[in-house]
Formats: sequence, C-alpha cells, structure tokens
Amino acid sequence: QVQLVESGGDLVQPGGSLRLSCAASGSIFRVNAMGWYRQAPGKQRDFVSSITRTGSTNYADSVQGRFTISRDNAKNTVYLQMNSLKTEDTAVNYCNADISTYTTSGWRTYWGQGTQVTVSS
Repeated sequence: QVQLVESGGDLVQPGGSLRLSCAASGSIFRVNAMGWYRQAPGKQRDFVSSITRTGSTNYADSVQGRFTISRDNAKNTVYLQMNSLKTEDTAVNYCNADISTYTTSGWRTYWGQGTQVTVSS
C-alpha cells in the first residue's frame, strides 16, 4: 500500500514562516506530480501548489511570491516553504501525489492525512 504523510504544521504569528514536508512510502514504482491543497474552516479544499517530477511548478494566486514548492525525488518527498504567512493561510494542508506501483497499471492519486497550519497573533 501507498501512504503519504505530511509534517511541519504549527502555530505561527503573522509574517512567520513554516516548511511543510510530505513523504510517500510503500510499494512505489514512481512518484509523478505532487502537490499541496488546503482547507480552511468552513471552506472548500483549494489548490495551493503543484510540481511535476521534472520540476515544473504551479501556484495559486493567493500564495505566489510567498510560497515555494520543491521536491526530492530520491526521498519521494515534496516540500512547501511558506513565508510571510497571513491569518488567511490558516488551514489544514494536504499533500497529494500521482503514483504508479509495481502491482497496478497506470497512475493513481493519493492523499495525505493533513497537517494543521495556524497563523494567529
């Protein structure tokens, strides 16, 4: 089975920084695109950022210029560096990944359990 586990969420003050990590593990042949979504209280889950295996990135307008996504293919891990955090960034952050395994055909999208980011003074 494949598992994604996020870490790094915390309580920070406005203007602070956090670095989230998400590692994929299990019977993985290859991890393709990886990304981050977030869900604020009472809101839908929204796209934050994504990165292809070769490093092409996309960002939501609300985070562009403040957040940076990166990955380490050798570790099957994606990161999200979050700077200049705002109270509006308070949300549960979920990573996802398109993954192929040794026992399945094609690709499937997997989700992590989420990590809480709270920005408050």
